[in-house]
Amino acid sequence: MAKDVEGAEHGEFAAKDYQDPPPTPFFDAEELTKWSFYRALIAEFVATLLFLYITVLTVIGYKSQSSGDQCGGVGILGIAWAFGGMIFVLVYCTAGISGGHINPAVTFGLFLARKVSLPRAVLYIVAQSLGAICGVGLVKAFQKTYYEEYGGGANELAAGYNKGTGLGAEIIGTFVLVYTVFSATDPKRNARDSHVPVLAPLPIGFAVFIVHLATIPITGTGINPARSFGAAVIYNKDKAWDDQWIFWLGPFIGAAIAALYHQYILRAGAIKALGSFRSNA
Repeated sequence: MAKDVEGAEHGEFAAKDYQDPPPTPFFDAEELTKWSFYRALIAEFVATLLFLYITVLTVIGYKSQSSGDQCGGVGILGIAWAFGGMIFVLVYCTAGISGGHINPAVTFGLFLARKVSLPRAVLYIVAQSLGAICGVGLVKAFQKTYYEEYGGGANELAAGYNKGTGLGAEIIGTFVLVYTVFSATDPKRNARDSHVPVLAPLPIGFAVFIVHLATIPITGTGINPARSFGAAVIYNKDKAWDDQWIFWLGPFIGAAIAALYHQYILRAGAIKALGSFRSNA
């Protein structure tokens, strides 16, 4: 009983000691006049460009090396490390400037959670998509022969899997990623566990790495609409475009579920809303 009272007192103290930051305005016209906003767009563009350049080069390099030697190249494990490692590096570099989204699904999830405004979300997605196109364009410019021969790093549904399986893999994979983003950047967790330092880019990079290990054999792993779109635009083959909807719809659904789960289940947003409704009634 004493423990219960002590826990309750501690909980009341914690509740009084911490307050959630206010939600971001749906439309903030003032941020459009600030240089920091456009600097963030540039950071998202460049980060996504670098992400696609390194990762697509890794994919094509692996395919070219393993075509003559099944043991050649970095293997699926190496590809997964390239994607996860680059996300770790780029989120670490850009988190203080743009938030380090580098992924329209992450931006969409944060928008649903009222962490970013609508103009910022839309322009981030545009910047990420353009960066992805430019990044894959550089890959094609440097290795045009290998690029065309080995599929351009484009995401496609693997033989033996139906579209429903591919869509499900993208939904679950993106859920894992966006759930990790919310958990690693949760200000309440940082305030509560300030004695336990959390380097947010590290778990986010590991989430990307693990998801790639699981879903590369199914879809090549999208979980990032800009990554899939940029590769499809430059490669421009029918198969890449036929499956493109999977790599937009799946990540957006997964991001939405992760945002709702974190906000209304883990952060008890539903209970808070219900309590507010009852008090008003």
